[in-house]
Amino acid sequence: MRGVVLGGTASGVGKTVATLATITALRNAGHTVQPAKAGPDFIDPSHHERVAGRPSRTLDVWMQGEDGLRRNYHRGEGDICVVEGVMGLYDGDAASTARVAEVLDLPVALVVDASAGMESIAATALGFREYAAHAGVDVDVAGVVASRAHGGRHERGIRDALPGDIAYLGRVPPDPDLSIPDRHLGLHMSEESPVPESALAAAADHLDADALAALAREPPRPAEPEPTRVRTDARIAVARDAAFRFCYPATLERLRERGSVVPFAPTTDDALPDCDAVYLPGGYPELHAPALADSGVLADLADRAADGLPVLGECGGLMALAESLTTADGDTYDLAGVLPAHVTMHERYQALDHVELRARDDSLTARAGGTLRGHEFHYSSAEVDDDARFAFEVVRGDGIADGLDGLREHRTLGTYAHVHPESGAFDAFVEAI
Repeated sequence: MRGVVLGGTASGVGKTVATLATITALRNAGHTVQPAKAGPDFIDPSHHERVAGRPSRTLDVWMQGEDGLRRNYHRGEGDICVVEGVMGLYDGDAASTARVAEVLDLPVALVVDASAGMESIAATALGFREYAAHAGVDVDVAGVVASRAHGGRHERGIRDALPGDIAYLGRVPPDPDLSIPDRHLGLHMSEESPVPESALAAAADHLDADALAALAREPPRPAEPEPTRVRTDARIAVARDAAFRFCYPATLERLRERGSVVPFAPTTDDALPDCDAVYLPGGYPELHAPALADSGVLADLADRAADGLPVLGECGGLMALAESLTTADGDTYDLAGVLPAHVTMHERYQALDHVELRARDDSLTARAGGTLRGHEFHYSSAEVDDDARFAFEVVRGDGIADGLDGLREHRTLGTYAHVHPESGAFDAFVEAI
């Protein structure tokens, strides 16, 4: 599977829309496109999946390591992979877009906001190409996608100013229908605010699919192959509804490889399904607090957790497992009450970083002394009881409280950190079950 990375000059230049238009253009040209996203994001991939018709792969050097990243890339299905970058090309010390491009040896198509420039777009591309040597990364800025660019003289000025070794790949025209609303954790999910197919088709007409396909190349294989994993008969209930949307496709793949995945909807179901363990991924419980407060599932989960059912909650899952949730409007709702914490939403984010956790003792996701790498991004904080017990010390990041993460009670574990299956956490979870 050949690939190309769409890296931006900064956040907000239109990378997601350019990625969706690129996927559309390549599909219209007869290619099977595998989308991917640099960094730990859950939201942009939901838009990728809607347009490409297949789940988007997460590519993050910090969370997966180089071989893990390559393995996850090569699990994709298609003849061309389109990788959307994160922030600006070189931004992010732990897992920048440039590092993803370097590890996979993929060319970069630079997405530049061209709404107020022409020849300067070429200067920007040249600067980004030359900066690679200064930054100490091997990055090939091989083309430009002009975002928010008009046709005619505007487009000709951009194209003609580019040097011969940086390809002009086309433009995404300014169009209000191509905007995606955002909120506290980023863009709206694709199910809430899909980009109109007609607008994407019109934008795709201005991209050079043949040039994009010619630019793409195949990355190296991982040095370490996939380990052999034993399948079990464990039935793992995974929350999948409007409140719990943040789950990496690779996580579901790993859980299905090791056992059986049983989806359920805490906001609408009456009770837990028959299961041997529960996984509550992140999401937006704060937007569905009234439904969760009345949820028969959470009441059932509280009883089952007290009886020793293994339960893992990440970020939004941690919030749902807490005793209460107070929204940014000041309304308080009683939730599952499994973990001794009271969660409060804030107007400003409370943590945003890649994280590293060290296990204080054996837990559901790690052995004593082991480390997990992940990511945290949340607008809530948790006030925990004085006698609260934690599974992890935070080596990097914020955690829940006092440099600790992994609040635990019975056989329930709640973290603010999201982890990827390449960390080994979900294999440990299945083995603990």
